[in-house]
Amino acid sequence: MSNKILKILFVFFIFLNAGCAGLQLNNEPPTVNVTSFRMLPAEGLIPRFEIGLRVMNPNRTELSFHGLSYSVEVEGHKILSGVSNELPIIAGYSEGNVTLNAAVNLLSGVRLIADLMNEKTESFKYGFNAKLDTGGWRPALHVQEHGEFNFSTATQ
Repeated sequence: MSNKILKILFVFFIFLNAGCAGLQLNNEPPTVNVTSFRMLPAEGLIPRFEIGLRVMNPNRTELSFHGLSYSVEVEGHKILSGVSNELPIIAGYSEGNVTLNAAVNLLSGVRLIADLMNEKTESFKYGFNAKLDTGGWRPALHVQEHGEFNFSTATQ
């Protein structure tokens, strides 16, 4: 009897494996570019910003996001952060725009200003980090963009 159960389980796992092999997974992560950054009218004392993103889907299957969390860091200080669940479905080999509203972390902003006043520097490092939740059994997509602003070359 146990030999018959093992054969049935073996056949079941063969079919399960064949079914999973036919699923199309997004092999390449999407490309996310920051396209705009503007200040919104403040709500009370906390400044707010609007961040525009361009999401490019390099795969043939559509990208459907359940949510997104993000942060912007300057010189290691998390200055802006936020979440959104209003994201477009991006068709395969297509692009879509996402608009995010971010609030300033006031304490991190004060620490950044104090650090910049102590270190007279003409450049600073920034980072944009986002986690895109694709839902279900697929893993979340992590996007990072890092760089440096140099004020001495920007004014020349």
